[in-house]
This record gives sequence, C-alpha cells and structure tokens, in this order.
Amino acid sequence: MPEHVGSPTPAALERAPLAYENPGFLNSADGRLIRIVSEYMEPLARFRREQIQDTVVFFGSARFRGREEADHDLELLDNTGSTQAAPSEEQPAKAPAIAAGLASDLQRKRAVAAVEMARYFEDARRLAGMLTRWAQRIPSRRHRFVVTSGGGPGIMEAANRGAHEAGGKTIGLNIRLPFEQSPNPYITPSLNFEFHYFFMRKLWFAYLAKALVVFPGGFGTLDEMFEILTLAQTHKLAKKITVVIYGSEYWKKVFNLDVLVDTGAISPKDIELFQFADTPEQAFDMLRKGLTENYLAAEAASGKLSESQEMPQGQELMAGWTVEDFLGPELAKTSK
Repeated sequence: MPEHVGSPTPAALERAPLAYENPGFLNSADGRLIRIVSEYMEPLARFRREQIQDTVVFFGSARFRGREEADHDLELLDNTGSTQAAPSEEQPAKAPAIAAGLASDLQRKRAVAAVEMARYFEDARRLAGMLTRWAQRIPSRRHRFVVTSGGGPGIMEAANRGAHEAGGKTIGLNIRLPFEQSPNPYITPSLNFEFHYFFMRKLWFAYLAKALVVFPGGFGTLDEMFEILTLAQTHKLAKKITVVIYGSEYWKKVFNLDVLVDTGAISPKDIELFQFADTPEQAFDMLRKGLTENYLAAEAASGKLSESQEMPQGQELMAGWTVEDFLGPELAKTSK
C-alpha cells in the first residue's frame, strides 16, 4: 500500500503576503534596491503634489540652540541631530563659574563661541524669512525657492522657523540616526521627510536647489558644502547655483582656500563659486541677485514667469509692487 494513503490532509495555508507588503523582504538586503528607489519616488511624488518647483538649502550646525526671548542659558547638544544635551564638562561656561575660576579652558572658549552661534541662529531665521517673503511675491503657479534644511535643530530649525513665520512652505530632509532625534516643529507637515540613506538625502538637497546658504557648522556642514562646490566645479549640476557662505570670520579660521590656489590644487576661478556674507541683508541681496539673474530674468524674457508680458521698468509687477521693488534697484536697471 502507498505510504501517502490515509495520511492527514495538511492544514489550509494562509495567503502569502504580497511582496511589497512583506516587511521581512523589504527590510532585507534583497530589498535594498526597492528601499533606495522608494527614497527617490516618494519624495518626488510629494514635491509634485505640493507644487514645489525649486529650493534654497540652508546648512549649519545642529548642535546649538538659539537665544529665545526669555534669554535661556545657551546649551550645546550632544551630537548632530540629537535632542540630548552634551555632558556638563563640554557645555559653555556660565558667568558665575568663570568668575569663580571653576570653568575649564574648553568651557570658557565655548562660552564665547556660544554667543556667536546664537547670533547665527537668529541671522538664519531672519534671512529665511526675508527670502520667503520675497519668493512669495513671484507670480507663479508653483512654489519658488522654498527654504529647505536638514530638518533638525540648530541652524536647520532657525531656517525652517524663519520661513514658517513668514507664512511660506518650508521643507525638512531629516535622516534617521542611531540616537534620539526628531524633526523641528516649523517644517510644513506635508514636506517633512525622513531618509535612511545619506546619499538619497544628498540627492534631494542638490536636485531642487537653486541656491545654498552655509552657516557655521561641523563635519556635516563641511561635507554638504564641499560636495555642492565640487559638483559645480566639475559641471555636474545641470544648472547655475548661488552659494553664500555665511560668517566669514568663522569660516576663514576653519579653512584657507588661498592655499589650495597657491599650490595649484584648485583654479583661481574656483573661488568665484561662492561668496561670503556677514549680515542677513547682505546674504539676501546675493541670493536675490543670483536667483534673478540665473532664473527669473530668463523666465520673464521667455514668458514663463507669468502669463502676462514682462512689465516695463517702473510699472507694477503685482498690486503695489514695481519691478524695482521686486528685483531691487540695481537688478531693475539691467532687467530691460
């Protein structure tokens, strides 16, 4: 008699999960390509839905908080993207400890630096607001030059906050890290992103950006800044990008690019890939000039800026606004 005769019938099988609903597969090494493609397609779909045409990216330190209206003690965060404070021995010294001789050299140096970093926080907030208010007046069906940050605290929060307070949309491209961190509350909720892969996050920083503002920061800021400069230097960006490095005193202590020119490591014209700024007004003028010359002027000439013909100098571009108001007096002279 065959062995299978009289054997019990196997229990009914449950349906197998669809491949794209199988977390075991999606989170495995075999599913890596799908995860990478998802971090391209999902943001792309959201940017299209939210009608984001282009961005201005703000980089800078994530470790310092700003000086709030209540004038709280300045505090250094533990790590980039962290919500925990750094150990007490690494914190900026307070005045009583300095007066009593209880502060270390590092704490004293950081007390001085903390005041400057708080100023940069407020400058980033102000600049983002100025840029957002200007961009909102551009006659376009889509959102132009949207302030974008890495989504965390510090300078990133300041940039998102300034844009939020100006009434504009603002983007946060966060990264999932192995310690606690969360997006800052000023990001437009529908434009709050979180990435697993650093390189996909970097793609979205560069992909839509028409300008970059680099505030004082550390390894991450240096990494992002030099990556964009290298792409511009090697003509790998299919566009012109305005790069403003904010805080010349800080950055000229961090690196000396003249040495690279003197040794022939870079060309003298590579220094022209960026500009230094030291006030929000100065940085805004550089951004407005670069964005107008590289994009708005050409779009206006081709009729893409708005459905109407470009307004002659002195006439209204929008209700209550002239070309001089919109472009600024110097650019208005060359807009004919």
